[in-house]
Amino acid sequence: MTDVDAERSDAAAPATGAFAEPVRKVGAGWIAAFATAWFGIWMAQLAPVQLLLPAQIDAVLHPEDWTESVLAFGIVSGIAAIATVIAYPLAGALSDRTTSRFGRRRPWIAAGTLAFALALVALGFQRDIVGIGLCWVLASIGFCIVTSALTATISDQVPVDQRGFVSGWMSAPQAVGVIVGLVIVTMLVKGQEAGYAVLAAAMIVLVLPFLGRRDRPLAVGERARVTAHGILEGFWISPRRYPDFGWTLLSRILVSVGNALGTSLLLYFLMFQLDDEHAEDDLIILTLIYMVFVILASLLLGKLSDRTGKRKGFVFLASALQAVAALVLAIVPDLTAAMVAAGILGLGYGCFLSVDQALATQVLPDPASRGKDLGIMNIATAVPQAVGPLIGAVAVVLTGSFTLVFVLSAVFALGGAFAVARVRSVR
Repeated sequence: MTDVDAERSDAAAPATGAFAEPVRKVGAGWIAAFATAWFGIWMAQLAPVQLLLPAQIDAVLHPEDWTESVLAFGIVSGIAAIATVIAYPLAGALSDRTTSRFGRRRPWIAAGTLAFALALVALGFQRDIVGIGLCWVLASIGFCIVTSALTATISDQVPVDQRGFVSGWMSAPQAVGVIVGLVIVTMLVKGQEAGYAVLAAAMIVLVLPFLGRRDRPLAVGERARVTAHGILEGFWISPRRYPDFGWTLLSRILVSVGNALGTSLLLYFLMFQLDDEHAEDDLIILTLIYMVFVILASLLLGKLSDRTGKRKGFVFLASALQAVAALVLAIVPDLTAAMVAAGILGLGYGCFLSVDQALATQVLPDPASRGKDLGIMNIATAVPQAVGPLIGAVAVVLTGSFTLVFVLSAVFALGGAFAVARVRSVR
């Protein structure tokens, strides 16, 4: 049997039970709880990445050369990325096989949220770079556990013709979460300990409503046997046998690296290249602009992709817009240009987040391993967000400016656009 025949054979076997393709649309209550959970998670993840973590590292190191602080932040993020590569698919595979009466995903959503929150609280009390790095790795693992299970609920419970809109409610809270998180840690609470603790507590409260939603249990007879070899073997999905999964994965990696390069070092860009005396305040303004366009794009264009049944064109456009935003920053490095770029980047990334997530759920190889396969797909988002600062830090150290960082951001985003064009099974 050829690879193509095998793929057709797999596709011909209808999934049943907990693995059946959902056909009943989720209601407003489900979507509201889903969006609220993501809002709390994104707030707890992105406010530290944008502000608390780099500021904490800079305060601990007190470097003579500012590039040392940028590099240290990149190294910490890079180490966390290694943990993410392992944690995402492993957490997804375990949730696929969970037979708890509370369902497959809810136990892992609860456990991941708690682990993430405890690591954030501990992070606030660290006074050396090793402790900061260790706690951030633990926080990243908790983030992977909760988000791998939460993302899998889209494939478990949301029909294909609603996934673009629902995925938009995973994306829009990202923009809201980061701006609310930044406001909390800069205006409402003082000190890094309080900042991390409030973010952790808020996340727990906001995830709780989704834990009350129904999660269909996996029957014992449907459960695959859990073995280390089986889980490790499942980490590899042949791009020859499943080319559309491979191209979607590559596109997400490239676009996510581009986005991380364009956003993760913004505080340093304002502080050191623009000599901005109000860098933290201006970072909030840029993030607010970004937020507005992410929300508009993720909800409106996600819904439009559902109505048209088309995904690839939207993803291609989203990637190209992110490249344009990065080039604006590279060519015109000033605050006004940064505001324009923030709007363009938000428009592109908001569209990408919602439509690409819907696209990803349509190219999964096996209904029985949705959590694991989406965990692998989520690596393509999380790891670049962690590795991007390291790549950017090296570029800054080599050149002494941020121009190369933004040029690389544009190159990666355009690469993602051309990769998604190779997908064949989804329009």
